[in-house]
Amino acid sequence: MAATRLIALHINKGKTVAQCLADRTDYSENAAKTEDGKYISAYACDAKTCDEEFLLSKRQYEHITGRTQAHDVIAYQIRQSFKPGEITPEEANKVGYETAMRFTKGKHAFIVATHVDRAHIHNHIIFNSTTLDSTRKFRDFRLSGLALARLSDIVCLEHRLSVIIRKPCGERQKRTEYPVKKSQRDEICEAIDAALARKPKDFRELIGILQEAGYEYKDGKQPALRGKGHARFARFRSLGKGYSVEELCEVIAGNVVHKSKFAEKTRTSARSAQVHQKAELSFLIDVRAKMQAGKGAGYARWAKVFNLKQMAKAMMFMEEHGIKSYAELKEKADGISEKSDALLESVKADEVRMSEMSVLRKHLINYAKTKDVFAAYKASGYDREFYEAHRDMLALRSAAKKAFDAYKKENGSDKKLPRISELNTEYSMLLERKKSSYAEYRETKAEMQDWLVAQKIVQEILKEDEKKKEQLHGREKKIERIVDDGMQCRTEESSCAASFLCVSKYRYPVCKIMYIASVILCLEDI
Repeated sequence: MAATRLIALHINKGKTVAQCLADRTDYSENAAKTEDGKYISAYACDAKTCDEEFLLSKRQYEHITGRTQAHDVIAYQIRQSFKPGEITPEEANKVGYETAMRFTKGKHAFIVATHVDRAHIHNHIIFNSTTLDSTRKFRDFRLSGLALARLSDIVCLEHRLSVIIRKPCGERQKRTEYPVKKSQRDEICEAIDAALARKPKDFRELIGILQEAGYEYKDGKQPALRGKGHARFARFRSLGKGYSVEELCEVIAGNVVHKSKFAEKTRTSARSAQVHQKAELSFLIDVRAKMQAGKGAGYARWAKVFNLKQMAKAMMFMEEHGIKSYAELKEKADGISEKSDALLESVKADEVRMSEMSVLRKHLINYAKTKDVFAAYKASGYDREFYEAHRDMLALRSAAKKAFDAYKKENGSDKKLPRISELNTEYSMLLERKKSSYAEYRETKAEMQDWLVAQKIVQEILKEDEKKKEQLHGREKKIERIVDDGMQCRTEESSCAASFLCVSKYRYPVCKIMYIASVILCLEDI
């Protein structure tokens, strides 16, 4: 994880350009920070005399172009810091050298000094503002620091290092967080929470604890409190939910659990912060397919950067969970998927059982409600007019009787029908278990989504690596075949004509040169 910053080095007041360059380079090349210069590298200059070489190029620039320096920028510094324990000093110096080479495109001399005196290894890269041919100067363009940071991220990803995931502007946290301003009522509520924590026996003892803390109590139709420095009394009923006299008495009696409004706010804000801070994983974009669908070059550039970010997130995800191989990642993802499926099956089974119990409970209630009507119908000798008058009630009883018969047939004839109270108890138990299982299922499903996306991303990375290896192997085989064909053409009698024919078959310049050389050799033999 590299934090990169581009800094313009100016001329200090009262010092010459040579003195300023010497001061900056001497600090970077400090022997105590680089282990006696062990971790110092340079490009197009000598690390020991780089300040003098930088100054010479500036004088040559003035001589060649006839221009004088319009500003006081004499060089630029790149600070590149790495995550503690993630990288060695040798590799850090190599990463810094590669970053500087790509950023300057090899047109500026620079030195790379890796400091190891801190807990985190970091690079001090100083490059000359004047180009090597002394005809141009580096232009600190707009958002050059952002371009450097993205380039550094690409280099770190190539070296299997983690990168900083930059959030959109709307999700970034402010550097300064001001404390929440509390009102007088909030202070009183905090004092009541502290007093309740001491487990008072009754409301009078609660008031005594508050008075010991310096609060003044006013009894009457509307009891109120006033703290030190407060101008007015605050009634208990105006403090909010859970702080009225009646609610506090219920809490003291143990009938109700007290809920602090500050704990609720803290819990909500913490949950919101967790949502914003979570790094969401997304599937990689098939850039080739999108380009074939009509997308432009701008979309392709954005998609490539997006894919790099998702790869970095996947690598960080594996590092956070201690996953070191694709096999471990797949095993973990499969385990979470199986757990999610098991929880879902449990929820569905509870829902089926609850539905059956609801139907059975309804039939039991209808059977009890229609008891008197059926008794009267039986006493009338099953009179048809009575049946027509009470058709609905008797139909409910008949449906209940069929349901009871089906229940006994399924569970055994000796199985007694459950009571309504038993059904209610079991239904409540199943409902609580369903809620708990469903909440766990939602969490597991969200976790499973991250694992499956990370697995897919790593799979795509491995597939791309395998494809590149196959392409490289194919190129090597093709070159070997071409060389063999060329040697065979040289040994044949018609080697010259065959060589010229072979030249037209291959488009690669190297192959053409190889065959032309064989033709020349044939002519010399002739």
